[in-house]
Amino acid sequence: MRRALFAATALLSLATTGHAALAAADTPEAPYVDDRSSADAVVHSLYSAINRHEFARAWGYFGDTKPAKDFDTFAKGYDGTDKVEVKTGPISDEGAAGSIYYNVPVAIQATDKKGEAKVFAGCYTLRQVNAQIQAPPFQPIFIDKGALKPSTAGFDEALPPSCGDGPPPPKKDTALEQAKKAFLATYGDQCDKDRQANEPEVFSIKYKDRIAQPNDPDKETRLFHFSCSAAVYNESSVYYMTDEVDGVRQLQFAEPETDIRYENNDSDGKLLSVTVIGFRTTGWAVNSDYDQNAHTITTFNKWRGVGDASDAGTYLLRNGDFSLVQYDVDASYDGEENPQTVVDYNTAP
Repeated sequence: MRRALFAATALLSLATTGHAALAAADTPEAPYVDDRSSADAVVHSLYSAINRHEFARAWGYFGDTKPAKDFDTFAKGYDGTDKVEVKTGPISDEGAAGSIYYNVPVAIQATDKKGEAKVFAGCYTLRQVNAQIQAPPFQPIFIDKGALKPSTAGFDEALPPSCGDGPPPPKKDTALEQAKKAFLATYGDQCDKDRQANEPEVFSIKYKDRIAQPNDPDKETRLFHFSCSAAVYNESSVYYMTDEVDGVRQLQFAEPETDIRYENNDSDGKLLSVTVIGFRTTGWAVNSDYDQNAHTITTFNKWRGVGDASDAGTYLLRNGDFSLVQYDVDASYDGEENPQTVVDYNTAP
């Protein structure tokens, strides 16, 4: 059986004077977690036990190599500790002689009873012995060794990217995660559940703004297209994009308000006029598409299924934002597609 010396860990570096036994009334409210189904679950169970001051349970997550010379020393190491938060990272594993060894990146933030917090980071190695070759008593996954050292990074940044021979994880796409959270927070109750589960389309867009000099590098923004819902003939979407000032924000699309007149006020009759009387904005884009070559988002909203009555917008990327450049309205329910342009910023006056 492989054996390894347990390196100096944060478990004892938190030690202060006093006795570990706490009165039941002093035990902090913390969830009970006792899960041996995976390596990271064991680590979280360890700190659940520590937060609940169930030190015998915490001691039991270790194998033959313990974190202190005896149990009393281990328990006394937490006299001054109020709570410990823990994060785990991507796990790597390797097999050897009837066992699987798991390497788990770990970061903890330990807060003492004065409210002072310290961060530690490092790796735990856990071992799972093949259950088919074990004799009673059965031993589930256990902590074989570990080493956490004080970290100068904040708790959110301290977690090691990897441990052992496993490849480092891909960098987290912060902007994409922010867009997903914003979309779910705003439209989680409005969009089709099956579409919420789909990944958005993501586009990287390079551009030059109006004050750029010829030798200035391109600026870059990212566009996130979320499909929200689908009716019989219209599909609604929401777009987010990155912004140097505001981070991730939802796109708003300008639309003209129109006054539409028909002969005898009958929409099935002759169309007399379509007049723009103002503008409004909306976060919805209907039957939309992003053209990566033209840098335009187009919308096409059918007023009925055959598509002979509709409105359509074209939005062009300018200086890092999308602006309305053309809007067409087909207000005649005549069985034909014959839109007229009511807004045209493509053409000089």
